[in-house]
Amino acid sequence: MTEPRTHAPGLPLPRGGITAVLAAALLYDASVTQAGEWARTADPYGEDLQLALYLLYELHYQGFDGVDDEKEWDPGLLALRRALEQRFLEALRTDVPPGPDTEEALEALLYEPVGPDASSVSHHLEREGEPWQLKEYAALRSLYHLKEADPHAWVLPRLHGRAKAAMAAIEYDEFGAGRAEDVHARLFAELMADLGLETAYGHYLEEAPAEALATVNLMSLLGLHRSLRGALVGHFAAVEITSPPGSRRLAAALHRIGAGPAAQRFYDEHVEAYAVHEQVVRREVVGGLLAAEPALDPDVAFGIRATGHLEHRLAVRLLNAWRRGESALRAP
Repeated sequence: MTEPRTHAPGLPLPRGGITAVLAAALLYDASVTQAGEWARTADPYGEDLQLALYLLYELHYQGFDGVDDEKEWDPGLLALRRALEQRFLEALRTDVPPGPDTEEALEALLYEPVGPDASSVSHHLEREGEPWQLKEYAALRSLYHLKEADPHAWVLPRLHGRAKAAMAAIEYDEFGAGRAEDVHARLFAELMADLGLETAYGHYLEEAPAEALATVNLMSLLGLHRSLRGALVGHFAAVEITSPPGSRRLAAALHRIGAGPAAQRFYDEHVEAYAVHEQVVRREVVGGLLAAEPALDPDVAFGIRATGHLEHRLAVRLLNAWRRGESALRAP
């Protein structure tokens, strides 16, 4: 099995004018002024903008083969990233208007419909998902899971007291509790290997549609801005609270198709660990943050609801394609 993060991935092909200009800037120091102007009117959920954001965010993680590490703090690239972020965030705030407070938003996450949920990817995969669909799902989720917990770690310096201690404890579990073989990103790589997928970091970026990129970009957007720390905690809460039931269904799906033990272990681990994390997140991370900074309540609620909004968009993309018997990837 390829060690997931041994080497930086190569740049993917551009998906429009912004990413074409960005690729030239990353490789050859071209100006990105024109791309910044295009960003103001670009489709906020489109392929071009979402890939450009993903590429710029990855400079803060693994980087790309052939791209100078110093590009991470290039002023022109940071200005472009800001323009893209503003366009994306503006769309999210429009599509996820002010609504329930944090407590009500959290309660909504705990609701599980009676019987199959036709809008749920995990319900579909548990009941009738075919092996190729589970492989596609794993390939798309690898863009996050091969760096699982990294985006949320950005918030640690911005928290204190109960929230910081609880967040650090959960992140410690995500990073294997001191054991490299139990790091969740490593477990997901083993799941991918069990399914016959390539485990190299970023390998499936070319195949990932904008809907998948947006779910990952949201984490980086919220994590890299101190002003959005409340929203990142909301995102973290949404992930931790919804993971156990979804993971149970995905573990059942993998068992049904006869996947190996490594594939099933990843989701089994998430059922067990996240069931404990759920209470800690609600009482200590969210509760601790809002006790210290009650004015962040709307931000936490926004993070929860924006997560659901983007996950719904991805689910529609996947389920519509699969029910037609087609691949949901850009290139199967």
